[in-house]
Amino acid sequence: MKLSKYFLVLLVFAACNTPHAVYDYDQQIDFQQYSNYALFPDFRSGLSQLDENRLLNSLETAMQQKGFIKSEEPGIYINVYTEEFQQDNRSRVGVGLGGGGGNVGVGGSVGIPLGQMNTYLKLTFDFIDVKNDNLVWQAVVESPFNYDASPEKRQAQFDKIVAKALEGYPPKK
Repeated sequence: MKLSKYFLVLLVFAACNTPHAVYDYDQQIDFQQYSNYALFPDFRSGLSQLDENRLLNSLETAMQQKGFIKSEEPGIYINVYTEEFQQDNRSRVGVGLGGGGGNVGVGGSVGIPLGQMNTYLKLTFDFIDVKNDNLVWQAVVESPFNYDASPEKRQAQFDKIVAKALEGYPPKK
């Protein structure tokens, strides 16, 4: 029984640390037609140069695993842009005070936040049909991100983010 309690706590902790993705796509498109890709000509992710290189390494590896070839004459352009936001970590300590006398009681409490806000990255992956200049597929991934992490951990986080984004490609109709 003790083991199951620890497993449940570990599961909850792991679930809070994984990327979350939402997908959208053009239902009229046959995604089998795309086998070559290139980065969008005006690619600017909004990340630092080192983090952008990590993202691009992850993206290139994942696209190769999906069977895509990086090409000078692509079928789709890939654009990725990021947005950073802070979210409350929801850890609190409650402090209460109360008293009473006779038939009257009074009490009050306050929650004191622990730690600091958590940093999240929201990455939007756009696949754009080169011929028609139309957005055909999109993934939006939100993930916790630690700017103080080592380069290896940051690369691993980008690997997870890209894997989660491409999990929904090609879309299942």
